Amino acid sequence: MEFKLTSSYKPAGDQPQAIKSLLSNYKAGLSDQVLLGVTGSGKTFTVANVIQEIKKPTLIISHNKTLAAQLYQEFKEFFPKNAVEYFVSYYDYYQPESYLPATDTYIEKDADINDEIDRLRLRATAALMTRSDVIIVASVSAIYSLGDPEEYSQAILELKVGSATTLRAHVLSRLIEMHYNRNDFESKRATFRVKGENIEVWPAYEDYILRLEYLGESLSRISKLNPITFGQIEPLSEFVLYPARHYVADPETFDEALAAIQVDLEKQLKSLEGQGKKLEAYRLKQRTKYDLEMLKEVGFVNGIENYSRYFDGRAPGSPPYTLLDFFAHRFGKASSKDWLLVVDESHISIPQIRGMYKGDRSRKQTLIDFGFRLPSALDNRPLDFPEFETRMPQTIYMSATPSPWELTRATVAASDLSSLSGQKATLTPIVEQLIRPTGLIDPQITVLPSKDQINDLRCRIEERIKNGQRVLVTTLTKRMAEELSDYLKNLNIKVTYLHSDIQTLERSTILDDLRRGNYDVLVGINLLREGLDLPEVSLVAILDADKEGFLRSESALIQVMGRAARHLQGEVVMYADKITDSMRRAIDEVDRRRSIQLSYNQEHNITPVGITKSIRDKMVEFTAAEIAEKSHPTVYSKKGGKASLIDLADVPPSERKKFIKELELKMQTAAEELNFELAAQIRDELLDIKKNL
Repeated sequence: MEFKLTSSYKPAGDQPQAIKSLLSNYKAGLSDQVLLGVTGSGKTFTVANVIQEIKKPTLIISHNKTLAAQLYQEFKEFFPKNAVEYFVSYYDYYQPESYLPATDTYIEKDADINDEIDRLRLRATAALMTRSDVIIVASVSAIYSLGDPEEYSQAILELKVGSATTLRAHVLSRLIEMHYNRNDFESKRATFRVKGENIEVWPAYEDYILRLEYLGESLSRISKLNPITFGQIEPLSEFVLYPARHYVADPETFDEALAAIQVDLEKQLKSLEGQGKKLEAYRLKQRTKYDLEMLKEVGFVNGIENYSRYFDGRAPGSPPYTLLDFFAHRFGKASSKDWLLVVDESHISIPQIRGMYKGDRSRKQTLIDFGFRLPSALDNRPLDFPEFETRMPQTIYMSATPSPWELTRATVAASDLSSLSGQKATLTPIVEQLIRPTGLIDPQITVLPSKDQINDLRCRIEERIKNGQRVLVTTLTKRMAEELSDYLKNLNIKVTYLHSDIQTLERSTILDDLRRGNYDVLVGINLLREGLDLPEVSLVAILDADKEGFLRSESALIQVMGRAARHLQGEVVMYADKITDSMRRAIDEVDRRRSIQLSYNQEHNITPVGITKSIRDKMVEFTAAEIAEKSHPTVYSKKGGKASLIDLADVPPSERKKFIKELELKMQTAAEELNFELAAQIRDELLDIKKNL
């Protein structure tokens, strides 16, 4: 199938030339190029047009779940007839296995898996294996270990009416091998049940049930069923069923893998004993023996991913299989990468990808040194950055503020391509998209002294509220965000704050509430930046704008200013006692973009029009959002004044359910901040509370 773009509007402003340049670069074989597009210029629509023209499977990487969900919904609307899929981490709460030597504390792996995201991940890889018109929007989980795509693609079950390969006994056996669990009492995803001679399977990645009707051992009919009513949706003549997990081991190599684990165990035990680590050796022997017994008996053990190298047949130190390898398996190896990679907000996404490997390795090396894991645990990891680079096909970096790394890489790629062809370069590796089709101009920038800044800000906020507009305020610290919120609340202003203590998916709810008018002001730190689409915001106030650093760098300032670029009356107020180099460069760049848009508007007689955008329904109901009912959990304490996480005697019965939810929020926040010891403490006390209740 071809990619069919569906949209009520056509390319306008800078979009036609940007599309033309990107296509020309791609067809010429340019490996890297940058789409430098201002906020509101329609970068997503431009990339959608490029995908339609080049007709290649595409992976789009975003740096967090929230923005990935936003992109997924946009591309789903652009390509309703094609396979647009969503691939992010399926954990609502994730606490990795770790050991803290300073306090001799071992923390077991604990996680809450979001069933719906797990389904979407499996649907993404199933679509990738069966279709060519695929667009997958992913977070950086795309570089994490996923399982061998070769084994995954060979573990399918081809169902065909009347076929000799779909005998009833064979199908039942294969379902077990593919990690589908038999459940004759309840229909749920990744299970099957047997009713008489018939088999009903709920594919792990679909929202319907398959009924396989048999006459004796022969498959006579396949039907799609509604999982609620069990009414028939449509009959099928054939169906390809994919496994319920990404990790699929060949049964023939399973015994070999267990033998290899045993051999490596003996080697590591000798190594530890040779270092005088008798306790560590004893611990490792007990734990690994238990894991081996579990694997022999049930084929699975908690922490099986630490043995993934053995089941994948990989050599020690070799990179894991990831979503990028699924693309490579389906659409060409290293010599012919016949697919497209788009890195959204590349100035954030690329550093994030670069930083994943070392943090993961440090934690696992500690587990190995103290006898909790075999060295093979190091091979269950994200890709390091050189490995990621070797897997990249032709790539488009998309950002309003690309970093020097992307700009240099694109420029060098164009120069190298020119040298190879022996011709003077005619390519434009950095494609600018600075004109908004709506005619909207970048916000006016005002710099004011920090003295009396709060009173000035209050007056500006009240003026915007009278006009039905919204305001964003950025601070440097959580404490200042909270105190400013409290101050504005005392003035009867509808305000809330947003920082890292707020759950990722609850942030989306807060942003939607801002757009709906449930809040007039949102105070935040560095979360009010990339990808936030808030057309109702007309004023962005930046406190302490002259404090040089990550949050007040040129790139960060331009991104924050861009949040006011979707409103006709957009304005940015910077409170500062001096103009820093970063401020000057940011102001000059925004002024440059303003002048380009003004000239275009004047030349084409365009009157700027404000952006109106509907608020989409939530794509997935995340558990994290459900439990985060309050941004400020109530604090209870034990008698005598000693602070405690839990004391049911102090909690009124009517508040206990809410209190548990608040504690779960605290646990998840601690895990996100890598404070695993606190997260484990809260988890254990939560388990005690639930037992008592």
